Amino acid sequence: MRIGMIGLAVLLATGAQAAPEKAIVAGGCFWCVESDFEAVKGVTDVVSGYTGGRGDNPTYKDVTNGGTGHYEAVEITFDNAVISYADLMAKFLRSIDVTDAGGQFCDRGDSYRTAIFAASAEQKQAAEAAISAAEKTLGQTIVTPVLPAAPFWPAEAYHQDYYKSSDIVLTRGGPKQKKNAYKFYREGCGRDDRLRAVWGAEAFVK
Repeated sequence: MRIGMIGLAVLLATGAQAAPEKAIVAGGCFWCVESDFEAVKGVTDVVSGYTGGRGDNPTYKDVTNGGTGHYEAVEITFDNAVISYADLMAKFLRSIDVTDAGGQFCDRGDSYRTAIFAASAEQKQAAEAAISAAEKTLGQTIVTPVLPAAPFWPAEAYHQDYYKSSDIVLTRGGPKQKKNAYKFYREGCGRDDRLRAVWGAEAFVK
């Protein structure tokens, strides 16, 4: 018993914290979701990747060509003492067009569908509650499903932190740094305008 009390005292003295939690969501273009959520207080990391389909270690070409069933998704690591999973899901719903089952904004097809991938019964319950509350706020049916978590495969290094990279890429608008190509893409795709049209003042737009 004395050893247990000493152990507790050590934990309190060192400020030991619970392990970070993870959330996996699909919200269309993973560059955009990564950019949005890396700016959220309490989020410590966001990784772009693929989940929900067939086959291991899919590539971007595999997923966007169709047939694998994988979604473009992100894995969000967060500190539950700063932001709860429920609050994260409420914010996620307001960062996507929850009325569109065929893709997101200018990106169409299965790989761009939205979904929440729950890793536990608690996450599933919290996600469903967030959807129910958002439906009341929106006054419309939300088509974003809550699905069981599946293996998450990180995307190629080329896709990580795309929105802030200074690497040069060739775009339809000519050579650009990735961060500028990202802005060009996001504006051209109409993501933020559509979010404001769907959610009004509650839209999660940086």
